[in-house]
Amino acid sequence: MRDIKILADERSAEALADALMDAGVLSASLEDADADRPDEQPLYGEPGLEPEQCAWPRSIVSLLVEDDFDLDAALQDAVAAVGCKMPEVLGNEDVPDQDWVRITQAQFQPVRVSDRLWIVPTWHDVPSTDAVNVRLDPGVAFGTGSHPTTHLCLQWLDEHVGAEDEILDYGCGTGILAIAAKLLGAKRVLGTDIDPQAVDAAVENARMNGTEAEFYLPNAMPQGDFDIVVANILANPLKLLAPALIGRVRRGGRLVLSGVLKTQAEEVISHYMSLEPGLTLAVWKTEGDWVCIAGELA
Repeated sequence: MRDIKILADERSAEALADALMDAGVLSASLEDADADRPDEQPLYGEPGLEPEQCAWPRSIVSLLVEDDFDLDAALQDAVAAVGCKMPEVLGNEDVPDQDWVRITQAQFQPVRVSDRLWIVPTWHDVPSTDAVNVRLDPGVAFGTGSHPTTHLCLQWLDEHVGAEDEILDYGCGTGILAIAAKLLGAKRVLGTDIDPQAVDAAVENARMNGTEAEFYLPNAMPQGDFDIVVANILANPLKLLAPALIGRVRRGGRLVLSGVLKTQAEEVISHYMSLEPGLTLAVWKTEGDWVCIAGELA
């Protein structure tokens, strides 16, 4: 087998992947070509204002094919069918026979968040039966507990969640933050994500953990405000979503933002505080190049 990577723009990436699957590709997946860079663009929008086309500006399309797959012919047919320009081929490598399930699972190890909180993939044994263990199957959604931004949010929740808190996890991915908040003792927890597969994954992860966390697509979210609103997205979408996020925080409540680089923190804080005079925000903690911003709405 071979692993082929091509570069496609937002107008053609998904259609090219579909056309190549029709041409005999064994699997096709898309990832953000600008991932982990300041201009990374997550696929999320404000409720009621979701983007019509959920696509990154530039995508890497990864193709798994048989050794005898005719890439040139397949690309020519796919380009003609989609009506786009020929994509750039970034790589074409042999893939050795391996146990891909085991290799994939090995990438996700238990993550120790604090003395009492662990994130544990479903295929691993629980490291500590005395801890709060969030059992997780990442599936197709973002959020394993290992990324610094997720880790920072989990640490904040571990230190601040109270028994009477009602919490909203905005852009929930796998539901990891919402589920952790519920297991840490929150009264009520809701999560929302624009991706239906993420919502499905979060619902299943909540079921596995025996929690009553609720998950919704944005247009189905119940009305109301919360004691804590947490959003682990990225700086630019966080600025666009600022009115929606602030509007969900009740007076005396707290707002937690992550997915922000150190170099972007001041800009994000200033933007939010300019929209709501009663909101006070500051960098709570840093990890590597990333920060967690938190504060209160007076």
